Amino acid sequence: MKAASISELQKELRSFEPKQILEICLRLAKYKKDNKELLSYLLFEAHDEKAYIKKIKEQMDIDFSGINRNTSYLTKKSLRKILRGVNKFIRYSGSKQTEVELRIYFCTKVKAVRIPIDSSIVLSNLYNREKEKIKKNLEKLHEDFQYDYQHELERL
Repeated sequence: MKAASISELQKELRSFEPKQILEICLRLAKYKKDNKELLSYLLFEAHDEKAYIKKIKEQMDIDFSGINRNTSYLTKKSLRKILRGVNKFIRYSGSKQTEVELRIYFCTKVKAVRIPIDSSIVLSNLYNREKEKIKKNLEKLHEDFQYDYQHELERL
């Protein structure tokens, strides 16, 4: 079965009544955890982005406290797991400012936990990729935010 394009879905949804759209949304949320999380974000957290960011940072703190540091391989797996979650939450938000702030916080936590980035090429590549993503998205922000976040990036 081929999926319809966004514009086709949009046209079709316009023909439905609100009650039918509600049923469709609930059915989507019922079968996929990501859909349920996205719907929860849109309904309960999208109006207060600062609280959303704070909640994600608290979750990252918990995740960083549980990093397995026995080998660089296990450290890498733990960091990638944290990063997968962060990327998912960034996708939900869709805000470049949220993305920059969360990626900077991730890099700051990597430094704060004293993960030996230089001991492994994979870890250093992971860290450097995050810094590059920050730089890339920093250019898309307003000048005031660029200035603030640029100082944080330089500290990394």
